[in-house]
Amino acid sequence: MATRSHYEELARQLSAIGAVKREMGRILPQDCPPASAGVLTLLDRHGEMRMSHLAELLAIDMSVTSRHVAHVCERGWIERKPDPADKRSRLLRLTPSGRELLEELSERYTQTLARYLDDWTDTDVGHLVELLARLRTSFGDCRTRAPHDSLHPLTRTPAG
Repeated sequence: MATRSHYEELARQLSAIGAVKREMGRILPQDCPPASAGVLTLLDRHGEMRMSHLAELLAIDMSVTSRHVAHVCERGWIERKPDPADKRSRLLRLTPSGRELLEELSERYTQTLARYLDDWTDTDVGHLVELLARLRTSFGDCRTRAPHDSLHPLTRTPAG
């Protein structure tokens, strides 16, 4: 197990990641805030879905999800169509212009990361990707976990 000072430094570094996320957000088109890009990315990754599933994946309230969906619908990036399994529900799916926008965003993100990390080796970037994936795996599905479902990690006693 790492030392307390390592965890404290990790907490500081994770907090500082907010600046990196804000910088990456600046490359988005004016009418596509990060939340909209997130909606498009999830629809691209998971395919068409109901708004309730999208809210679950975003880990946000349905009313907030509804606002995000309205924003991207107004711009023609997604469409709502009747759910054949339940005509009262709607399915959300990307439109061709939504896919085009995602391709543009992917290119912008890739170029920006390449510019900022131009002095990193492929091995360094690969290690970062592996470690970030491992961090996410260690946290599991944070959307389903209650905020107090375990002891604080620095005060937990080892199982014996």
